[in-house]
Amino acid sequence: MTAVTRTPETASATAATTTAAADPIAAGRPSHTQLRAHQLELDGRLAFVQDWGPEDGVPILAIHTAGQSGVQYRDAARGLAARGYRVVVPDMPGHGHSEQAPGGPVTDLGDYAVFHIRVLEALGIERPVVIGCSIGGKISLDVGIRLADRVRAIVAMAANADRGQVNVAAMRRELNDISTPSRSDRTYWGTRAVVGSAVPEARREIIARMHRREDPDISHSDLIGWGTHDIFDDLHRITAPAHLVAGSGDLWIDPESVRRAAQQIPGARYSLLEGIGHYPMEEMDDFAPVLDGWIREALAGTGADGQDETRAPATTRDTQED
Repeated sequence: MTAVTRTPETASATAATTTAAADPIAAGRPSHTQLRAHQLELDGRLAFVQDWGPEDGVPILAIHTAGQSGVQYRDAARGLAARGYRVVVPDMPGHGHSEQAPGGPVTDLGDYAVFHIRVLEALGIERPVVIGCSIGGKISLDVGIRLADRVRAIVAMAANADRGQVNVAAMRRELNDISTPSRSDRTYWGTRAVVGSAVPEARREIIARMHRREDPDISHSDLIGWGTHDIFDDLHRITAPAHLVAGSGDLWIDPESVRRAAQQIPGARYSLLEGIGHYPMEEMDDFAPVLDGWIREALAGTGADGQDETRAPATTRDTQED
């Protein structure tokens, strides 16, 4: 395992920078981007999947966070598609444009792992790079365990592999009172709190406002899944190159738990992003080129020297697990 720490100066450069433009969020975005979309019938329910980039590009399966949807990759997917990747972004059951699972909200992240594998099969996609954040990161590791060498590489962000620190009984009780306005407010303020300190206010605000649109019944069920899903003892079965990433400003995930997970995966790399919080793909305006660098590094089998090829940090801490 190779550990990399990005300095505050480096992270500040990678977080979105407010410019003199009237709308810093829109700066640099094209006025029109075309993408494909699919509705897949799985178990009698429709699953919505965004499909970006050339169909013959290296496929990336991108997995969103609890209660959210594929819209979290709205900027990252476009940037990755421009670099020649095919980026497939499903909305999990009950999220975004996808219908709920037949049994209602899902509380087992293993079911979500199977869902994503079925999406890959339905689209005829083989040997994807699997990326995910938060529960999506844990799901990406689960997919890597299940598919082994049928996965090209894994990038898991803000994801531990053991049971999350959550009071499951209390979460189940709260399902009875999740539709009050205060629940939406808690999502808004909670999201603002876990966005990293290097992220400008305009981007912090839009992330929080996008996130508060979640269905609290779904998001609570997702968090129950996060708190009960434990794949730590199976991580050694991952054979694909893996890169686990944590943000120093993430109040929900202890970076050391991410490091411990990386230590269980043969040859895995671990990176700590200074000034970045729980949502790197939304917080970093250069996330696409950074992820491109991580993927190229993984596929080339490099990184043992501790240097981040996309951002060479001033300070690195290196260990290697074989």
